[in-house]
Amino acid sequence: MKNLPMDLLRAFVSVAQLSSFTKAGELLGRSQPAISLQMQRLEELVDEQLLQRNGRNLELTEAGENLYGYANQILSLNDLAISQLSKSTVEGKIRLGIPSEFATVLMPRIVSRFAKAYPNVTLEVNCELSKSLLSKSGKASHDLILALEDNPSSTNSNLVKTDELVWVSSADKPLLKTDVVPLIVAAQGCIYRNRAIRTLDQANQSWQVVYTIPDLTGIQYAIQEGLGVTVLAKSTVPENLKILPPSARFPALGEVGISLISSARNRKNQAVHLLIEFLQTSLA
Repeated sequence: MKNLPMDLLRAFVSVAQLSSFTKAGELLGRSQPAISLQMQRLEELVDEQLLQRNGRNLELTEAGENLYGYANQILSLNDLAISQLSKSTVEGKIRLGIPSEFATVLMPRIVSRFAKAYPNVTLEVNCELSKSLLSKSGKASHDLILALEDNPSSTNSNLVKTDELVWVSSADKPLLKTDVVPLIVAAQGCIYRNRAIRTLDQANQSWQVVYTIPDLTGIQYAIQEGLGVTVLAKSTVPENLKILPPSARFPALGEVGISLISSARNRKNQAVHLLIEFLQTSLA
């Protein structure tokens, strides 16, 4: 039975996330030729081509896509086991900014796991719209920001993943049969709100904002009562809400990017670096 060495998997995941041997080497403290050699060893081990060039871009092959999912899970479990079985000396305080839309479903599970793995690191989590987090004052008041991108680019080294945007309604109460789509959305500046309105306008579908609510919890309660629909990233949809399939009334919404942005002053901060790795493997 073959074994997949952790150092090869970590190099592979880093290359896939950063789309660059050089950047992966900088992240892992190794040279570009060393990372290239590790990729060759991994491809020989699995007897598959994992990476390919598409012009100037470095992309995963079909086999690479399959391995990428497993590699993230393996690394996440490995890191969690090591940190819990050994007494971590990493300590400090991290000011983490996350999108309001992620506050109630996705992030609590991830933050809880990180807190258990690194008990000496204090997390101060602040939830706001990505627009506010990425403002000059937002960047200044956070050590690390998880933000949504309206037009994700595969060449963006900060991009962690893309997620499908979906229409969401009550799982129990049917929508009122009207020609106008009733929207329950966050305030102006919300990427989900903007995408919903732009998509409906392009489809010549009438709409009306029936509720403007600043947080996902409030939006969730309004939807449960059958008062309207909203837009969410597919990975963050609560279990008690229903995803609506694309239709003439609810056109396909496309994707949104999820990026991690850290300030230059924190590049050598071990606690921040660990949280970045933890979020990358947990979200990917």
